[in-house]
Amino acid sequence: MINGISGFGSSGYNNISGSSFGIGGASPTDDVKGIGNTNNEAASGVAGECQTCKNRKYQDGSDENVSFKSAAHISPSASAATVMGHEKEHVANAYTKAAQNNGKVISAGVTLHMARCPECGRTYVSGGVTRTLIKYNKDDESPYAKMKKAEDADSYTGLYFDTES
Repeated sequence: MINGISGFGSSGYNNISGSSFGIGGASPTDDVKGIGNTNNEAASGVAGECQTCKNRKYQDGSDENVSFKSAAHISPSASAATVMGHEKEHVANAYTKAAQNNGKVISAGVTLHMARCPECGRTYVSGGVTRTLIKYNKDDESPYAKMKKAEDADSYTGLYFDTES
């Protein structure tokens, strides 16, 4: 949503901690053994999260009242569920805004972005985008809409009148 108003735009939150690569995309400095490996211990030789994963933080970039307004850490294993839950907050806000302003949500979609840690090779959800389209019913206020309805009434009145019954 753009400023919480109808139309296509982005809201959601993004990984603010630095570089990210698409799934399976390697940078020239990556160790080939770590590519696509979701096991930190096998990739880095250390149990738990690598330093890059420990320092990764997420923050919401929209002007809506949702979670993650200040930067916070999410573990790579919980990133998909947490980011999706956050993006669903944006979808819920769109439905609330539409209901309050005589509107209807035409579409709402969430896209999650995947990345791979350059240090350990673990894939994680690096952020998400929510896109909503809201149609506001302003027909009652528009003089053009009133004129169109009057024209339709004139053209359809008596159109299917049966004189023989």
